[in-house]
Amino acid sequence: MAKDGIGPGGIAWRVAAALALVLCTFNPGGRSFVHWIAHDFPHLNAIQGVAGIALLICWVVYVTATLRSLGALGVLLLLALFAALVWLAVDRGWLALDGSHVLAWIALVVTGLILGIGMCWSSLRRALSGQADVDEVDSH
Repeated sequence: MAKDGIGPGGIAWRVAAALALVLCTFNPGGRSFVHWIAHDFPHLNAIQGVAGIALLICWVVYVTATLRSLGALGVLLLLALFAALVWLAVDRGWLALDGSHVLAWIALVVTGLILGIGMCWSSLRRALSGQADVDEVDSH
């Protein structure tokens, strides 16, 4: 019989995949899909087109699942929480915002974390509350 929930490993994989999606799409390090196509745009080759469509599909899946799972209010609350955590880290001296790319990295990591949390939130909520989420189905 299958286990209820996704477990810590499943959560870690979902968050890691979301972070990979965000950072493969763009990152300030200069090695991303955006940097790869910037040199040739608008004249892309077939592999760039396939990679771009694959990334777009992943973004649609992740954003749709996150919005369905967390809702707009949940996403805003997570944004507020992460903003407060960054504020705390800066206030305590654990994080310096001196570098030119620090805010970009923070925004990208927070985006990946929110998408990752959104991918597993329904399972986490079910484990915490004992209530399952059910999508509405129109029976007409």
